[in-house]
Amino acid sequence: MTTSQRVRFWLYLSLAIIGLVTAWTFNALAVFENANYVQAWFGSAVDWVLGADLAIVAIAVVIFMFAEGSRLGMKRVWLYVVLSGVTAMAFTLPLFLAMRERHLARANGTSVGG
Repeated sequence: MTTSQRVRFWLYLSLAIIGLVTAWTFNALAVFENANYVQAWFGSAVDWVLGADLAIVAIAVVIFMFAEGSRLGMKRVWLYVVLSGVTAMAFTLPLFLAMRERHLARANGTSVGG
């Protein structure tokens, strides 16, 4: 694995961990506060802009994951999509990108180590 691939792998993995921790933390706070997710996402025009923006990005990310995973021969890409429904896209996209770097390194006969 090249130095740039190794750096990207660890950066993506770090972002995945941060995304998972923030999703767990803020979702737990929302549950304890009995928050209304639908109203929070679509309560005002600004919320609609942000909600629609993130929804469109999420759809594009899913398309990218399936297309790139298929192109590279990655297995179980569907699992990232399922995980995003129970965790967060902020976790699964960087995790997918980290595993993509690992897959590319293995395809070139190198490893992540180091």
